[in-house]
Amino acid sequence: MLIVAGHLLVDPAARTAYLAGCVEVVRLARAAPGCLDFALGADLVDPGRVNVLERWASRAELEAFRGSGPSGDQQATILAADVGEHEVP
Repeated sequence: MLIVAGHLLVDPAARTAYLAGCVEVVRLARAAPGCLDFALGADLVDPGRVNVLERWASRAELEAFRGSGPSGDQQATILAADVGEHEVP
């Protein structure tokens, strides 16, 4: 299993719109082969933070879903990111 976890930083004024723009990505991820869980959510303390948690059955299935990554609009909204991948035997 592969766990992807961490956070993104966005302008606090843009966080709600950013998350709304991610709804379809979450739906698609959860329907993708090998996706065990996929969640993005607003942090309860930091108004500019978006928490990330993904669980995948394998790296190959994650990479098949991930493709080219976030859209240009989503990428432009992200100010910083601290997200890591962790393999679980």
